[in-house]
Amino acid sequence: MLLMKDIIDDGDPRIRQISKEVSLPLSKEDEDLIIKMHEFIVNSQDDEISERYDIRPAVGIAAIQLGIPKRMCAIHVPTYDEDGELLKSDDFALINPKIVSYTEKKSYLKGGEGCLSVNDDVEGLVPRYAKITVKAYDALTKKDVTIVARGFLSICIQHELDHLEGKLFYDHINKKNPLQPIPNAMAID
Repeated sequence: MLLMKDIIDDGDPRIRQISKEVSLPLSKEDEDLIIKMHEFIVNSQDDEISERYDIRPAVGIAAIQLGIPKRMCAIHVPTYDEDGELLKSDDFALINPKIVSYTEKKSYLKGGEGCLSVNDDVEGLVPRYAKITVKAYDALTKKDVTIVARGFLSICIQHELDHLEGKLFYDHINKKNPLQPIPNAMAID
């Protein structure tokens, strides 16, 4: 089971490495790694498990956050109704994901973004594409997938794909005016 101690932070120079393509079919080692990464994200959102093992809640993780420069990321984005009941969950264990198209329209999280590898709160708006199309191999379904993502899911995927390029969310924040509104962008709670 992966724990917070396994995650490198933004002070570690490895976090800035550009990740390398992963060979398919997946080796047993790579398959085990991506499944453990997905399990970590799911566990991080379980109140009992996250408290017992001191895991910070997250919706995604990239292999480079474990110091492994491979183009792999896991995502778990649940959607709840107004009563707190789970409606659905977007779950992916992506290998070699690539954005193949995007809208020019921007979006951002109103409260800003956070990251398992960034221990301090960093204030600022992070401009992202409002809608993206991603192609990848998904280790959960064991199939090539095309994901059309909007809103929060789109932001989550872009955040993880940035990690594969050695970028962190705060690299996108306007340094002079971090909270400057992003023109014509969709604000997401």
